[in-house]
Amino acid sequence: MTTELSPRTFLQSIESMAAEAPEEGFTLREIFDRLHERAFGAALFILALPCCIPFLYGVPQVVSLPMMVLAGQMAMGRREPWLPEKFASRKIDRKGLTRTAKGGRKWFGWLEKIARPRLTFLMAPVGERVIGLFMVFFCASILVPLPSTNTVPGIGVAIVAFGLMARDGILVILGSVIGTAWIATLIALVALGVRTVSG
Repeated sequence: MTTELSPRTFLQSIESMAAEAPEEGFTLREIFDRLHERAFGAALFILALPCCIPFLYGVPQVVSLPMMVLAGQMAMGRREPWLPEKFASRKIDRKGLTRTAKGGRKWFGWLEKIARPRLTFLMAPVGERVIGLFMVFFCASILVPLPSTNTVPGIGVAIVAFGLMARDGILVILGSVIGTAWIATLIALVALGVRTVSG
């Protein structure tokens, strides 16, 4: 998938959008339109950013289900992301957008410096479908009501998404490892809890 914005300017575009946002913010549809993006990597990156920021309450709950929808579309081989109206109309206010933009620069500015096309075969159609399937599980784990359940998988999704934008297979693998490790941790915690209760 290709994007209209270079990943090296995408964070700048998010910052500009946040600075121009009205008090009530923008809907997810308006965010995608203002960023001129029609690719899964960019769409998932902008949605994952709020999930990566500790103590940003409310916004991760707005974006988690739309993230799952987009990841599912990617897994099914859809060429461009599409959000149903009930998700596209969800809104992030200016405060949330501003914190998202600042968090994006703080936590992911380093990606701009190292991202470059590597292991691009991972972004072939079959590879992208596998990546999408992994991200469905990462996004689903954000809904688990436990501490940090949005931060860690959100970081994994954001790194994978940035890797897709930059066609950087190393970043895709890194984000996938983070997300998979988190899923494994959740499974282990659940198993431990079941054993404790039953024992």
